[in-house]
Amino acid sequence: MESELTMDPSEALLRADDLHHTYGAGTPEEHVALGGISFSVNQGEFVSIVGPSGCGKTTLMRCVSGLMRPTSGSVSMDGEVISAVPSDLTLVFQDYSRSLYPWLRVADNVDFPLKDAGLPRSERDARVAQALADVHLTGHETKYPRQLSGGMQQRVAIARALAYRPSMLLMDEPYASVDAQTRASLEDMLLEVWERRKKTVLFVTHDIDESVYLADRVLVLSGAPSHVMADIKVDIPRPRDQIETKATPEFVELRAEVARLIRSAGLRDHPPGADEA
Repeated sequence: MESELTMDPSEALLRADDLHHTYGAGTPEEHVALGGISFSVNQGEFVSIVGPSGCGKTTLMRCVSGLMRPTSGSVSMDGEVISAVPSDLTLVFQDYSRSLYPWLRVADNVDFPLKDAGLPRSERDARVAQALADVHLTGHETKYPRQLSGGMQQRVAIARALAYRPSMLLMDEPYASVDAQTRASLEDMLLEVWERRKKTVLFVTHDIDESVYLADRVLVLSGAPSHVMADIKVDIPRPRDQIETKATPEFVELRAEVARLIRSAGLRDHPPGADEA
């Protein structure tokens, strides 16, 4: 199966153009994380990003979200260059325990950004109720985060992002801190919400199976300074199933292709014997 780089500027909701980022430029600790990354995400797409450890995935997401300015290059959304966090974009982090306010109940955690945005109470209540229903947490509104499992806490964080009703959802390894069974449940919940709400999703993960199972396309990054090695179309029918989909020849082939690319990138960064005396 061939990998191909695909960009269609006419349909893109988000575009990254030749992104570079260097930490500590001009110092002995200088580290070039991004070495010229370009890609696009079209309206309604689910795009995954994978790559070898240390390739700069989180740096890329910070640049895409507007939390960090790239050293050079640009990111644009709806044709407008991003210079700060866009109001029509939300970011879900890996560490749900830090993203939730422990002194607020579940409904109040979801409501917090809506209240800050100045929405009327009736509108906020409707959005909170819908978002909690979307992530299967109806009935847990009055609980505190400490009363929930890790997977349920991450559902609250996702509900808060959904309640804001952004055009685009960025997710930076959101399931890395949960067990395999919970991860599978959260993956299916996210696909259910994505298909119902027609959101555009850019999803960073270190899990190869997850990247293929969720996405319409998988962007494979090289080692740092990273670039896009491949933009792979995932032509697997939806809806998908954790057992049946992963048993298909198409899934197995795609998974192997992504794994080979990541392994080859890792070997270029750390050739055998490189760490030996």
